[in-house]
Amino acid sequence: MPKSKRNRPVTLSKTKKKGREHKESVVNSIRDAVEKYNSIYVFSFENMRNLKFKEFREQHKLTSRFFLGSNKVMQVSLGRSDADEIRPGLHKVSKLLRGDSGLFLTNLSREEVERLFNEYEEYDFARTGTTATEMLELKEGPLEQFTHEMEPFLRKQGLPVRLNKGVIELVSDFVVCEEGKPLSPESARILRLLGTKMATFRLHLICRWSPEDFELYREGLDESGVESA
Repeated sequence: MPKSKRNRPVTLSKTKKKGREHKESVVNSIRDAVEKYNSIYVFSFENMRNLKFKEFREQHKLTSRFFLGSNKVMQVSLGRSDADEIRPGLHKVSKLLRGDSGLFLTNLSREEVERLFNEYEEYDFARTGTTATEMLELKEGPLEQFTHEMEPFLRKQGLPVRLNKGVIELVSDFVVCEEGKPLSPESARILRLLGTKMATFRLHLICRWSPEDFELYREGLDESGVESA
């Protein structure tokens, strides 16, 4: 009987070595980019959509470079204190790499970067757990946008439906979601079926560093990355 691949032992030293080599590669890539580009930005993101972000990154690959991943690795790359920073002032950038954040290194002007980030918005279907941005209620009556084959599926999502002469009919009003409350898996599926997009993928600038100066974009942050009162 052939041995299952799942049961094959894995040498932890090898996986640790691969992990260490990957981290070292990222560190070296960031340090090389610091020498290549004129300015460095920390940005945060909400409702990340990988494909959309990949498209945005591709559009600017000739002038810029993005880094996402472990904040700790990115901090080590730049230096986390005066003593180990690789360029003067970069420890300030390092301390602002918290939560959902990344690095943007570029030769674009400050005005161009601010315009790109401020204007960037991509709408998409909200996922389970996302906070609903509005209340959506379906009124009693026919749901003519759905074919009769979907009636069992809609019923599984909690909709009070029935078939009436081959047309799906909602037998009573139904609240799909309420503003300010997290979406259930069923609500997220219904919104997708209805074509309603409640998630907006956005990028926000947190700070900018150049050899000449350092600038905070987000009010209420001190240079340690902690929100001040």
